[in-house]
Amino acid sequence: MGRYRSYLYAFLAHVAFVLLWHFAVVWSGVPKFIMPTPLDALRELFEPHYNWGTHIWVTTLEVFGGFTLAAVVGVAMAVLFVWLPGANAALMPLLVTLNMIPKVAMAPLFVIWLGFGIVPNMVIAFTICFFPIVLTTYRGLMEVEPELINLVRSVRANRWQIFTKIQLPGSLPYLFSGMKVAAVLAVAGAIVGEFIASDRGLGNFLLIQQNMLNTGAMVMALILITLIGTALYGLVLLLEWVFVTRKEVAR
Repeated sequence: MGRYRSYLYAFLAHVAFVLLWHFAVVWSGVPKFIMPTPLDALRELFEPHYNWGTHIWVTTLEVFGGFTLAAVVGVAMAVLFVWLPGANAALMPLLVTLNMIPKVAMAPLFVIWLGFGIVPNMVIAFTICFFPIVLTTYRGLMEVEPELINLVRSVRANRWQIFTKIQLPGSLPYLFSGMKVAAVLAVAGAIVGEFIASDRGLGNFLLIQQNMLNTGAMVMALILITLIGTALYGLVLLLEWVFVTRKEVAR
């Protein structure tokens, strides 16, 4: 019951924010080209010449694609570091150094290397959200209590059994923490890529509407970008509930 109450509070907070936004604009008399009301922004969604469907699909593909690639490669890299301590000693400092490079500054290089379109934007999203997944997953795999590992070794458990039965399940809360951070970063990466190297997508649409001072359409695009990020974050929460929370409740 408490969980549903928290959902209700969250919903009411969002409704209150939208109402506050609407009445603040109406009562202040701010011109629409400066700040539209939520209804003004919503009307832009029904303008057929904007081709919203294509822009939404492209941005969604870039966000989810970059995030999925980061999750797969990040988890695999963390497992490699656990199984091969020498690889961890050599590559982890390198990953830290590479992560210090501003990803926005690398976007023009990705255009030269990978061309123009969805792929470079997906790679930018991948590079931004890859490191948090590697770091948190590796920490989760290494945070297992030594006493527990010694116990299962005493009953002749091999390394693979220790990994699959002890280390991997114990690392899931850490993994999902990293994935939550990465879900937010993936959206930022895709939009940055669209600002630089795309003729489609909501980020590119924002730039076009900025040149036309069409604030209503820009706000609607921002809302759609937020919804895409929220959908990805919600998917991570759902997976966390299936693989972590539900099992803890069942105990």
